Amino acid sequence: MELSLKGQATVSVPSRIFQMANPTFVALAVLVPIGALVSALASGWLVMLNYVHIMAGALWTGIDLYLGFVLGPVLGSMDPRERTAVFMRLMPKMTFLMPILAALTATAGFYLTERMGFSLVSPWILASLVITGLLGVQGFGVLLPNEIRIFRELLSDTPDVNRISRLGMQNAKLGGIQGLFQLAIIFAMAGIRF
Repeated sequence: MELSLKGQATVSVPSRIFQMANPTFVALAVLVPIGALVSALASGWLVMLNYVHIMAGALWTGIDLYLGFVLGPVLGSMDPRERTAVFMRLMPKMTFLMPILAALTATAGFYLTERMGFSLVSPWILASLVITGLLGVQGFGVLLPNEIRIFRELLSDTPDVNRISRLGMQNAKLGGIQGLFQLAIIFAMAGIRF
């Protein structure tokens, strides 16, 4: 199938996807964050581990809030075909970046809690763990499978533009919900320190 994006030449959908999820982006989105976490853990430097946790969490939260409260409403007012064109560019990057940021934030947070000597039965830590669990279920149980469904639709001979649009909008809304949960974790983490 070929899809014509406004103002651009018509290209095949598979070609378009591989152009958007280029190997350089994938390598940077996966290897840099993981490398930072491994370095922080191997060095034993608590400040670096804290930085990795905060930076990954800030990126994850910021992207989710942006998707849910800025990009989502804009996409909601667009025609499904136009939305599909946006999701064709967005999903290849999100599919690699967001699971890494989510997993890295949670992993760094767990090790940080352990190395700082916080009790896992502290109410603030328990609240953070419960919210992290909810985020994980939603992210890896709904968001990521939807992204894979969108990829499959885009690669099919007859992609269903309405399905792509619907799944993409569902992910944008869920991204906003994830952002709100992440703000709740930030509130809990502020409570840990004081």
